[in-house]
Amino acid sequence: MAKNFVQEGRRLFLTAGSGVKSGDPVAVGQIAGVAVADVDSNNQTTVDTEGVYKLSVKGIDGSGNSAVAIGDAIYFVSGDTPKLSKKATGVLFGYSLGTVDSGATAIIPVKLK
Repeated sequence: MAKNFVQEGRRLFLTAGSGVKSGDPVAVGQIAGVAVADVDSNNQTTVDTEGVYKLSVKGIDGSGNSAVAIGDAIYFVSGDTPKLSKKATGVLFGYSLGTVDSGATAIIPVKLK
């Protein structure tokens, strides 16, 4: 093993912000993932940056309502509810493995980037 190895890198201990719960999508800078546990008293948690998770996604993009298709890029926008959609103004989060009707919100599998 190389002497400069730090960690595998799939799961990172990061400051994710207040109120983050286990299973929530998060973005820290350009690092996107899913919280593995609720944040602690310092707003830190372990964030999984790989895999496929069922998450709430809204069928919108930067121009308004837009259906989500399998393979569409999904972005994290911190000020939105839910935080995941096709709005390219956010942080690239991953790729849709399900569909959402235009303007609707649904829980679908999302592959983390």
